[in-house]
Amino acid sequence: MKNSSLLLAAIGILAVGTFSLRFAGPLMRSRFEVPERTQQFVGAAAIVLLAALVATAALMDGDGPAGIARPAGVLVGGILAWRKAPFVLVVVAAAATAAGLRLLGVP
Repeated sequence: MKNSSLLLAAIGILAVGTFSLRFAGPLMRSRFEVPERTQQFVGAAAIVLLAALVATAALMDGDGPAGIARPAGVLVGGILAWRKAPFVLVVVAAAATAAGLRLLGVP
């Protein structure tokens, strides 16, 4: 029971800290001027991190490569998203591509 109390206290502290940081952002924005170059860098860094996440999720399966079917599905989904297709179509087409290739025996 002691561990449960400690866990709940940690969750509460983290929740208060998260809320405080999210609340302080808009309040502090008027007090600090962030240089334009820094804003551009942060925007670019977010894109790079998202691309790295997509690449590792698409190309790796545990400790080894994911095969061909998953990256092919991600490629189809990426092309459809780039062409501004509806989100449901992007997801269904990507899943259908990967599933179809796996059904044909492609790893």
